[in-house]
Amino acid sequence: MLTVRLSDDLERELDRLAHEEQTTKTQIVRRALERYVEAHPDQRSSLDLGEAWFGRYGSGDGTLSSTYKRRVRERIRAKHRD
Repeated sequence: MLTVRLSDDLERELDRLAHEEQTTKTQIVRRALERYVEAHPDQRSSLDLGEAWFGRYGSGDGTLSSTYKRRVRERIRAKHRD
């Protein structure tokens, strides 16, 4: 059960629409909420949505991002030694 407080103006407009459409205020509110929920799908963060994919194909070496400069220098030096 849900109770909603409406402004007087909104309540009058809802009454008018219910009368015109020959339906109940509850039906109008229910349809409006259904449309709202459909228009606002899953609001999880990008991290939550991609959680199963992050690191899935990783190297397993957690230091790669912090040691990349040293590794690049070593590879360049090794290339020029040959």
